[in-house]
Amino acid sequence: MDKMIYMDNAATTRVAKEVFEVMAPYFTEEYANPSSTYTFAGNCARTVAAAKETIAQTIGCSAKEIYFTAGGSESDNWALKGIADAQKSKGRHIITSKIEHHAILNTCAFLEKNGYEVTYLNVDENGLVDPNEVKKAIRDDTILISVMFANNEIGTIEPVEEIGRIAHEHNVLFHTDAVQAFGHVPIDVSSMNIDLLSASGHKLNGPKGVGLLYIRNGVKITNLIHGGAQEHGRRAGTVNVPGIVGFAEAAKIASMKMEERSSYEKELRDLLIKRVLEEIPFTRLNGDPEKRLSNNANFCFRFVEGESLLILLDQNGICASSGSACTSGSLDPSHVLLAIGLPHEIAHGSLRITISDETTREDIDYTADTLVKIISRLRDMSPLWEDFVKGGKK
Repeated sequence: MDKMIYMDNAATTRVAKEVFEVMAPYFTEEYANPSSTYTFAGNCARTVAAAKETIAQTIGCSAKEIYFTAGGSESDNWALKGIADAQKSKGRHIITSKIEHHAILNTCAFLEKNGYEVTYLNVDENGLVDPNEVKKAIRDDTILISVMFANNEIGTIEPVEEIGRIAHEHNVLFHTDAVQAFGHVPIDVSSMNIDLLSASGHKLNGPKGVGLLYIRNGVKITNLIHGGAQEHGRRAGTVNVPGIVGFAEAAKIASMKMEERSSYEKELRDLLIKRVLEEIPFTRLNGDPEKRLSNNANFCFRFVEGESLLILLDQNGICASSGSACTSGSLDPSHVLLAIGLPHEIAHGSLRITISDETTREDIDYTADTLVKIISRLRDMSPLWEDFVKGGKK
């Protein structure tokens, strides 16, 4: 393979050079455990504290409200299980949506097996949650609403601020999985009425294996991981200093470059969408056409199997996905695409392309040209396409 074009930035991103450079000393020079009491450990402890300050500034909160975790999935688990346990005297009802990441959906399923009741909200054809439906779902025993900030598959950005307002008007806590949104869109936890927020370093050119949970001051939550007294006694485990340093640097860079980066990505994303929809018939764009992440383009191609499409793209040097990286290997169609009303046969022909500020116009044109050829080839091999062309099955 002569070239490789990476178009799966929603799955993970390249660690930025600047990020890697600031992390390096904490592997080989400043390697002390920040929980230790001697002078050598003091610098690491101060570095972690500074990282919290940096990240807190990007979402408008206090550094004392930031708790580092091993990633977005842990943060989601902690938010839901911790609130469920701490608030069970008030009630056992949770509200979420049908298009959440599996870190939320599977945690909700776990809670349901342990005596909690979960309401799964429908979304419209673009993947948007209706705030009015959130309001209707609230009961006297509702303790938490968890709706993602932006969908990891179709890129739709949810009306988080309005949902947060409704939650607070009804004295219900509000959590948002912002793993895809953090560092990519402006977030202010105060004005958006967010009580808990999950994020992860590797979605914004930071390292894997580090994330955070923002917990608004005063929110009662049970610990998920027990052990030592790290993270003010709320999250046990030896502190991942290099990861935290990298996460903070990535968050700072993302915040500084957000407007410029979003504008650049949106221009390329829209070019790709235009070419694909105009040049490949029987193609659908999934997700809201306007309220979507700047780097996300998600399509469904009729009469095409997503798995075959990905294999041929890979053979042509293009890395993409058919949905969440967490469901790789699954033969089931995306739960997100089914939730927006697509039938199984169309949902199976999905493709998610997520670009970055490293993507070029040439990359976009090559990808579009390659898709045109591959889709044509796959349809020529499909008996369903042959029947359709002959006027048979529609």
